[in-house]
Amino acid sequence: MTVTPPSAGSPHWAGRFASLPVLQQVAAGIPAMPAAMQRMGQAVLAHPFRAATLNIDEFAGEVSVSIATANRFARALNFAGYPQFRAELARGFEAILAPVESLRSNLKQPTGTQQAMVASLRETAANLEHTLQALQHQPCEQAVSLIAEAEQVLTLGWGSSAYLAGVLQHELEPLCSRVGSLAQAGGPSHAARQLVKRGPRDLLISLAFPRYVEDTIALTRLARERGVKVLALTDEPSSPLVPLADVTLYAHVSRQVAPTSNATVLALLEALVAALAHRTEGAVQRAEEMARGVLPWLQVAPGSVR
Repeated sequence: MTVTPPSAGSPHWAGRFASLPVLQQVAAGIPAMPAAMQRMGQAVLAHPFRAATLNIDEFAGEVSVSIATANRFARALNFAGYPQFRAELARGFEAILAPVESLRSNLKQPTGTQQAMVASLRETAANLEHTLQALQHQPCEQAVSLIAEAEQVLTLGWGSSAYLAGVLQHELEPLCSRVGSLAQAGGPSHAARQLVKRGPRDLLISLAFPRYVEDTIALTRLARERGVKVLALTDEPSSPLVPLADVTLYAHVSRQVAPTSNATVLALLEALVAALAHRTEGAVQRAEEMARGVLPWLQVAPGSVR
């Protein structure tokens, strides 16, 4: 891949990362630099994440400058050298790169197939224990009340949370008169079309875990603007969902080889649905009606029906 610098005077350098102090430092320093160093700075602004993840040899090669030029570029910005500059740049992407570094560290430790599976299952068990212990301090009753009292329940998530949002919709079907998932093929714009029709009597259940997806946050914010109540399912108080939520439940989702433990989130969803079942009048009758409705599509073992 060849790094292409942005056009002169482009207002879109670094995109949504333009607020990072180190990138602002680069932008301010470029005009006083020689041509080759300017090219280096422009490439950093155009592709900050790539500059943060490639080593000096790789990035200098892509920009067609020497390693010496890369180091002079960094020193012109008051860094000891390019490695120190890259380390500072990487700090801005720490949350994004953390799972990658965790995987790299984990894979450095030789282990067999069975041992890797055992370690993963033990990690999930530890997450579940953390989640279980924290649950006694969380607003479980309020969360269930929001679902039980909502006229329309919508689930939302993107990335792996899209699948979990679909599972939650499926689990809520027997207990909620009107429930749907916004994580569908139409994408975020389809979700927005649905949300603008909702109001204070409706509930959005938003799922966001590391790495948080911008669309989930933006759509949850839209829901709040429409007066829709929000139940957030996330990992910790610093999650960007928390300020947008009426009620928040937390799952401990630490995982060595991926950003999030989906198994822990799924367990929390099932626990939430179980609590709702205990709260829902006529839950058994609803379940029986649902079973009758789907019976033609279920395989029945020979001799089990008389």
